[in-house]
Amino acid sequence: MQTPPSLKPAVKTLGDSPAIAWLRTLLAKGPRALQREHLRYRPQAAAAPRLHLIVLDTSGSMRRGGRLALAKGHAARLIELAARVGDHVGLLCFGGSSVELVLPPGPARAAGAARVRQCGGGGGTPLRQALAVANTLLAQARRRSSTGPAWLWLLTDGRTLEQPGAPTGVEHAVVMDFDDRTPAIGRCAAWAARWGAEYRLASAS
Repeated sequence: MQTPPSLKPAVKTLGDSPAIAWLRTLLAKGPRALQREHLRYRPQAAAAPRLHLIVLDTSGSMRRGGRLALAKGHAARLIELAARVGDHVGLLCFGGSSVELVLPPGPARAAGAARVRQCGGGGGTPLRQALAVANTLLAQARRRSSTGPAWLWLLTDGRTLEQPGAPTGVEHAVVMDFDDRTPAIGRCAAWAARWGAEYRLASAS
């Protein structure tokens, strides 16, 4: 996993264009070198914070080969970036037969990254149940005027036979694939294509 580079905004004077929204810029940039077209801007007027809902697979297959540790690192980085720019974050973990709401949606705090590292792992992959909980949380967030557009991040290796429907109520969804086995089964890419979501291979992020 690459560490975000040190980014310095261009020198601006009062009255120039709005400030750069660094989290959205880094998400648009991905693993590539920063280019002008990646820049995203935050209006000067205070906008409702974006919600990043992270849905983390902690099933038994994720414990193999260090995949869960890698996924936790990605989740922690997202929380830290959200805290840096004043966005909101929520974290759901799913494994075995249950879904755990580790961080209820709310203002991101850098300390929340430590909660990710405490998540255990093992058992089955109740993905459909996890996305149902995510949809409920997103619907609740939409009813709150203090919350802006939502992004959903699904971090998984796709090792399940479930065929979940697309998440609802999101501006953008990202399926991050941790299936590093050869041959990969390709379920994450198929879900992303069916949902109209962005697909990212974790090893390239």
